[in-house]
Amino acid sequence: MPGVRLLNVTMRVAGLTGPVIDIPDLKVAPKERLAVMGPSGAGKTTLINILTGLDRPTSGQVIWDGVDIARLSEAGRDGWRSRNVGLVLQDFGLFDGLTALENVLLPQQMRRLHLGSPAHERARDLLSRVGIHRHGQKVETMSRGEMQRVAVARALQAGPQAVVADEPTASLDAGSARDVSDLLIDLTREAGATLVVITHDVGLAGAMDRIVTLKRGRIDAAGASPAVSP
Repeated sequence: MPGVRLLNVTMRVAGLTGPVIDIPDLKVAPKERLAVMGPSGAGKTTLINILTGLDRPTSGQVIWDGVDIARLSEAGRDGWRSRNVGLVLQDFGLFDGLTALENVLLPQQMRRLHLGSPAHERARDLLSRVGIHRHGQKVETMSRGEMQRVAVARALQAGPQAVVADEPTASLDAGSARDVSDLLIDLTREAGATLVVITHDVGLAGAMDRIVTLKRGRIDAAGASPAVSP
């Protein structure tokens, strides 16, 4: 089960004098649950994009289980991500017009047109586990909390070795946020997957194994600590 290590990673953007990300060394152990916090503009989403191969850093290594994904082509990173990482996004990333079940199955269907019954059974089981029992309901008719539950099920559908979530509770009410937090932590622990969460939610962060704080693209040594439940 892989963890990830960032070595001498920088990300520069044209027009800015300093790097958006500047991380000499960050290691996330296999099966660890890591929260990344920090103010708006600190570089948290850029870090997520680098960790998952959505963006290639300007320099440095992003090593997952011995594979430096920063050296892969865009197509190579896309393939690696689809095999290894489940993503949970703040805006859910679901497709209107499709049912909950169809949304959960869609990433697999984009790689393989015909899915067997085990994939459908797993999708239905995950939806039920996250509290979505009307599998044929169109996602645009759901509440925001229900949509994020579908997104969590989709992230886990392919049995990823890591789940990366970008502000998964940001647009939810307090009750839904707690439910989604518990689901993410419980289901990834059960699957033995590494979990990295970008969040402003102190409740979610406090339930993780460790918290690091970004400040202007750098890890704030004063903000790196074991998580402490509020």
